[in-house]
Amino acid sequence: MTNKTTFDFAQLTEREKYKLLIGAVVPRPIALVTTVDRQGRINAAPISFFNCLSAEPAILALGVENHDDLSFKDTGWNVRATGVFTVNIVSSAMLDAMNVCAVPFAPDVDELAEAGLTAVPSTRVASPRIAESPASFECRQHVTLGLGNSREIILGEVLAAHVRSDLVNERLHVDPHGLDAIGRMGGHGYALSRDTFDLPTMSVAQWEQRKRKPAAE
Repeated sequence: MTNKTTFDFAQLTEREKYKLLIGAVVPRPIALVTTVDRQGRINAAPISFFNCLSAEPAILALGVENHDDLSFKDTGWNVRATGVFTVNIVSSAMLDAMNVCAVPFAPDVDELAEAGLTAVPSTRVASPRIAESPASFECRQHVTLGLGNSREIILGEVLAAHVRSDLVNERLHVDPHGLDAIGRMGGHGYALSRDTFDLPTMSVAQWEQRKRKPAAE
């Protein structure tokens, strides 16, 4: 059996827990989240503590970190103020622009303009979607969970989706190669999602047949 190192999280610092989690729970999808404040100013922030949690209701989850002084970052503050946000999937073509949106600009700076991305009005929410994104999801805040002082989990109910027409077929299957989404690894690492394979889930009968097959040969 391969040796393993055990870490008691009760004995670790916040930074040590973070390094283990982001290094092993990979790849993580990236949401380029657009919000607006009460004055209508647009904010865009990449969030890699992000995933889909449910289809009915359709729920996307964001893990939003606070500032070092524990004040809310723009995304968390704007969702609290307006109750909506839009998740934009990041393709490899958007990688540099996404990284520009990660710069800690002041609240009055439009990250999309700085990154050369195009804001398009959403159909159901005030927060815009990004034209260059292959898929965008308009969300209404469902519930926000406070986790201590440093982070909160925002659950959003998807009200509308916008998928590039050449990427989705009549059966609503999305082409993963055309989507070309990027994932977040540990540290400054990223991963491409182009190298995929299919692995159908077996039925019990198929599993039993597979177990018997070596003995029959």
